Amino acid sequence: MNVSTTPDEFEGALRFLTAHYKPVRLEDVLGASAGGSLPPRAVLVTFDDAYASVVEVAAPLCRKYGVPAVFFVNAAFLNNRRLAPDNLVCYVANVRGMQAINGAVRTVHGYETAQLQSVSEVFSSFFPSITLTERETFLEALRNLAGINECRLAEDTGLYLRSKQLSSLASFDFEIGNHTYSHVHCRRLSNADFGQEIDKNKAELEAFSGTKVRSFSQPYGSSKDFTPELAHHLRGSGHEAVFLSESVANLRGADPFHLDRVNPRVQGDKTFFLELEILPRLRAIRNRFLHGSGMVQAGRISKFRVN
Repeated sequence: MNVSTTPDEFEGALRFLTAHYKPVRLEDVLGASAGGSLPPRAVLVTFDDAYASVVEVAAPLCRKYGVPAVFFVNAAFLNNRRLAPDNLVCYVANVRGMQAINGAVRTVHGYETAQLQSVSEVFSSFFPSITLTERETFLEALRNLAGINECRLAEDTGLYLRSKQLSSLASFDFEIGNHTYSHVHCRRLSNADFGQEIDKNKAELEAFSGTKVRSFSQPYGSSKDFTPELAHHLRGSGHEAVFLSESVANLRGADPFHLDRVNPRVQGDKTFFLELEILPRLRAIRNRFLHGSGMVQAGRISKFRVN
């Protein structure tokens, strides 16, 4: 999936950030959205998904460099009870090939003759277009076709956090955020689905961590998945901020319900600076001309996955 960062690369990114930027907390970003101000060259570090490597590797490195962070977690994968759909799809593609993937896709109504060419099509085209029930149909067929005992595989790989680890993150100056219960695209969620994916996840994370969950990160980061119905539900369920991931610089006084993030490669300082600073500004300028929006500031929110 090309989304992993090695510990050495991540530590290099932290050295660069602390040398040239000012790491801030979610509280600071919310204050700026309400009319306050951020320090010069402010950056908020965030992590998505429930990977144990964030606690085992990234959090100690963040504490070493004095960098607070927000960790958006899916409670469904805590304690390695099951595999996240992304990991399950990639595993089957690696060991069984796209034939098994397409066999499972064709069990979903309307996709009986589908022929996906790559794993990326599963995430970019197939998953966003199906309902939560249809996704479960696909995943069950995928397990059966590949002959996978998902619970055993999840336990053996140990990819995800234990619930006890979640409460330890406060000592690293990490805040816990909502990332849906089972890492779903949200554009096809019904109002009934919000209870399962939004409210249940928030409640379980708060129970495990002992802290309030007040922010939400849209899985896969697309604004297309952030529907008006989802926004309304999040506001009514106690969330104060929503994060996307389209790598665009935020506007001054940005709406806390539409905060964009950069998902940078950390393959050396030059590439990191280009993707953190230059390209998001250029995209924001492009969008300003296309949509007639206001002035742009260097609103930097970086998202990492460390494996």
